[in-house]
Amino acid sequence: MIRREFIALAAGAAVAWPLAARAQQPERIRRLGVLTGFSENDPFAHRMVSAFADALGRLGWVEGKNIRIDYRFAAGDQTLFKAYAAELVGLSPDAILATPATVVPALREQTRTIPIVFVLVIDPVGLGFVQSLARPGGNFTGFGSFDAPIIGKWLQLLKEIAPSVTRVAVIFNPDTTFAAPFNRAIQDAAPSFGVTVTLAPVRDDAAIEGAIAAEAREPGGSLISLPDSFNTRHRDVIIAAATRRDLPLIGTPDFAGAGALMSYMFDPVDLHAQAASYIDRILRGANPADLPVQQPTRYSLIINLKTAKALGLTVPPALLDLADEVIE
Repeated sequence: MIRREFIALAAGAAVAWPLAARAQQPERIRRLGVLTGFSENDPFAHRMVSAFADALGRLGWVEGKNIRIDYRFAAGDQTLFKAYAAELVGLSPDAILATPATVVPALREQTRTIPIVFVLVIDPVGLGFVQSLARPGGNFTGFGSFDAPIIGKWLQLLKEIAPSVTRVAVIFNPDTTFAAPFNRAIQDAAPSFGVTVTLAPVRDDAAIEGAIAAEAREPGGSLISLPDSFNTRHRDVIIAAATRRDLPLIGTPDFAGAGALMSYMFDPVDLHAQAASYIDRILRGANPADLPVQQPTRYSLIINLKTAKALGLTVPPALLDLADEVIE
């Protein structure tokens, strides 16, 4: 009796041991690529990428434990967009984060199978990245940015703070941003605010200086800096040139914080954190074709009151009350 019980116990242990051993095997480390058009040294880009990584951590994905993240910072260089896209795809990652829109075509050339979540893409349907917002239909999905009414709001805000504005120059690099949807929206909205629009494509510091100097030759000038990895990298040059010529400038939140007059847009840092939720779902088996493209639902107004005073502008109290942040 004792012998039979011992044999049964031993047999049970023999079966249980492999099961326990298998249960204790380490979890497979997933591989994630991040391709960003921003510069690694830019503090704002660092905040966006850090927010994404922190959000992944809150969802249970810890670098070195169950995920490995390969970062590539292209710093607005189109050649690097293509080279880094090829490098990341060659690593056979489980998914890729792509930000902003200008890096997406380079990834589309490399893969139609690896799931890719994009961030900061205006009109992803019009650009051909997805079939529809509700049903992307391929290996791409993500988080869009802006719509025409929001872009028109930039002109409204400029006129409210600086009523003498009659002209606006739109600063962008045609190589590093899909500017056409922005420019169309600005041009369509301009007549209702009595503003004429000048498109100012720039590719270097000299072109930035020239475009801003040209806008300042006549009274009533102002500037819009489009969301663009090039403009982010040349932010200080743009702001300094606008400041020297007393031109009101509206740009992204980092521009307002660095001395531009204002910003009105969603929070790009928060949008990168939200993107982690889609990466998480994909790593757990979701199909990007079934994940709807998300659009920003909250926009924030930042007013740099110090800059307004330097320009001799009085910000209407009602607008100050509406501002999410006032820099003094």
